[in-house]
Amino acid sequence: MKAIILAAGYATRLYPLTKDKAKALLPIGEKTILDYIMEKLEALPEIDTVYVVSNAKFAGQFEQWKAQSHYEKEIVVLNDGTCTEKDRRGAIGDIWFTVQEGAIDDEIMVIAGDNFFTYSLRDYLNFYYKKGSDCVCVKQWENKEELSRFGIAVLDEEDRVLDIEEKPENPKSDTVVFATYIYGKETVPLIGAYLEEGNKPDAPGNFPAWLYKKKDVYAFHFDGDCYDIGTPESYHEICRLMAEGAFSAEH
Repeated sequence: MKAIILAAGYATRLYPLTKDKAKALLPIGEKTILDYIMEKLEALPEIDTVYVVSNAKFAGQFEQWKAQSHYEKEIVVLNDGTCTEKDRRGAIGDIWFTVQEGAIDDEIMVIAGDNFFTYSLRDYLNFYYKKGSDCVCVKQWENKEELSRFGIAVLDEEDRVLDIEEKPENPKSDTVVFATYIYGKETVPLIGAYLEEGNKPDAPGNFPAWLYKKKDVYAFHFDGDCYDIGTPESYHEICRLMAEGAFSAEH
């Protein structure tokens, strides 16, 4: 299995914090967001290679991070060739770019490089093996007023996806989809088919929203939290929580 960490965004909403620094390399406590993700991936022997896909502006920073890191897994930094917010490939475009550049013919785990999360990737991967099918990860969201900010899933009694909608005006459930996905080897080429049809290349949740209509996709209910760091306020809040010891020792 290969892991793909999406880190090619320009994070303009986080300016000035990300004007000259990649979002995934922002520190939380003593480590970067990317390091927290890598530590979780290190615990998965099934994953042999981690691809970090960046843009032309920040690829050098990720190469420097890689040179200073001491992870056992092979890390490949890819430059997607974009230079500005206007010419970015989009998250799904970057997944397909990585698949092509890496000649990936394997299962993949896709993780947004701007998410700080406390749930177990081991448990998620075990769920994927149990179901034998593509998976998304979800959590029930208590604040109903915030649901329109997320991708929302409707599930059956076996946690099979019946519907996914990105940022709906009228959410059909309180089940929020977070940006960690596992796709089987046979599903990976469908990412290219999705893009060839002219579908939206940006939000990564748009692909499983298309995929579930073609094959079974299951939802893993995770224990823990996931924080999408999108504004300076949300970033400083996570830093405050870390300083106060709100997260477990594994972080």
